[in-house]
Amino acid sequence: MQFKASRVEADEHTPHGIRYSLSLHDEKNIRIVDYDNAHGYQAKKGRYKAKKVTWDHIHKRQRVHPYEFDSASQLIEDFWKTVEEFI
Repeated sequence: MQFKASRVEADEHTPHGIRYSLSLHDEKNIRIVDYDNAHGYQAKKGRYKAKKVTWDHIHKRQRVHPYEFDSASQLIEDFWKTVEEFI
Protein backbone atom coordinates (compact mmCIF):
# COMPACT_ATOMS: atom_id res chain seq x y z
CA MET A 1 0.00 0.00 0.00
CA GLN A 2 1.03 3.54 -0.61
CA PHE A 3 -0.47 6.72 0.83
CA LYS A 4 0.46 10.19 -0.41
CA ALA A 5 -1.23 13.40 0.63
CA SER A 6 -0.27 17.04 0.66
CA ARG A 7 -1.98 20.36 1.16
CA VAL A 8 -2.16 22.50 -1.94
CA GLU A 9 -3.67 25.82 -2.81
CA ALA A 10 -7.39 25.26 -3.36
CA ASP A 11 -8.42 25.79 -6.97
CA GLU A 12 -11.05 24.57 -9.43
CA HIS A 13 -9.39 21.13 -9.63
CA THR A 14 -8.75 20.66 -5.92
CA PRO A 15 -11.38 22.76 -4.14
CA HIS A 16 -10.71 20.86 -0.91
CA GLY A 17 -7.00 21.81 -1.02
CA ILE A 18 -5.68 18.23 -0.81
CA ARG A 19 -3.66 16.41 -3.46
CA TYR A 20 -3.80 12.68 -2.67
CA SER A 21 -3.21 9.13 -3.83
CA LEU A 22 -4.14 6.04 -1.79
CA SER A 23 -3.20 2.84 -3.59
CA LEU A 24 -3.07 -0.92 -3.20
CA HIS A 25 -0.52 -2.90 -5.24
CA ASP A 26 -0.05 -6.63 -5.77
CA GLU A 27 3.11 -8.62 -5.08
CA LYS A 28 4.53 -7.49 -8.46
CA ASN A 29 3.86 -3.85 -7.53
CA ILE A 30 1.04 -3.59 -10.08
CA ARG A 31 -1.63 -1.12 -9.00
CA ILE A 32 -4.95 -2.78 -8.18
CA VAL A 33 -6.83 0.11 -6.54
CA ASP A 34 -5.96 3.79 -6.44
CA TYR A 35 -8.00 6.74 -5.19
CA ASP A 36 -6.38 9.89 -6.49
CA ASN A 37 -6.70 13.34 -8.01
CA ALA A 38 -3.31 13.61 -9.67
CA HIS A 39 -4.79 14.14 -13.14
CA GLY A 40 -8.13 14.89 -14.71
CA TYR A 41 -10.56 12.15 -15.72
CA GLN A 42 -13.33 12.54 -18.27
CA ALA A 43 -16.24 10.14 -17.75
CA LYS A 44 -17.18 8.12 -20.83
CA LYS A 45 -20.95 8.29 -20.41
CA GLY A 46 -23.34 8.98 -23.25
CA ARG A 47 -22.75 9.90 -26.86
CA TYR A 48 -22.30 13.64 -26.46
CA LYS A 49 -19.02 15.55 -26.37
CA ALA A 50 -19.81 17.86 -23.43
CA LYS A 51 -18.60 15.74 -20.53
CA LYS A 52 -17.64 16.80 -17.02
CA VAL A 53 -13.94 16.52 -16.22
CA THR A 54 -13.40 15.49 -12.63
CA TRP A 55 -10.11 15.28 -10.81
CA ASP A 56 -11.15 12.97 -7.96
CA HIS A 57 -11.42 9.40 -9.24
CA ILE A 58 -10.78 5.72 -8.54
CA HIS A 59 -8.66 3.28 -10.54
CA LYS A 60 -9.92 -0.30 -10.15
CA ARG A 61 -7.56 -2.49 -12.14
CA GLN A 62 -7.83 -1.08 -15.69
CA ARG A 63 -11.04 0.92 -15.19
CA VAL A 64 -11.40 4.50 -13.96
CA HIS A 65 -14.48 5.76 -12.12
CA PRO A 66 -15.35 9.26 -10.89
CA TYR A 67 -15.16 9.77 -7.12
CA GLU A 68 -17.04 12.41 -5.17
CA PHE A 69 -14.61 13.69 -2.52
CA ASP A 70 -16.47 14.52 0.69
CA SER A 71 -13.78 14.56 3.39
CA ALA A 72 -10.40 13.03 4.19
CA SER A 73 -11.97 10.64 6.71
CA GLN A 74 -14.58 9.50 4.15
CA LEU A 75 -11.83 9.02 1.55
CA ILE A 76 -9.93 6.69 3.89
CA GLU A 77 -13.09 4.78 4.77
CA ASP A 78 -14.02 4.37 1.09
CA PHE A 79 -10.48 3.24 0.22
CA TRP A 80 -10.46 0.50 2.89
CA LYS A 81 -13.93 -0.64 1.82
CA THR A 82 -12.72 -1.05 -1.77
CA VAL A 83 -9.56 -2.85 -0.62
CA GLU A 84 -11.75 -5.32 1.30
CA GLU A 85 -13.71 -6.00 -1.89
CA PHE A 86 -10.51 -6.94 -3.74
CA ILE A 87 -9.01 -8.97 -0.90
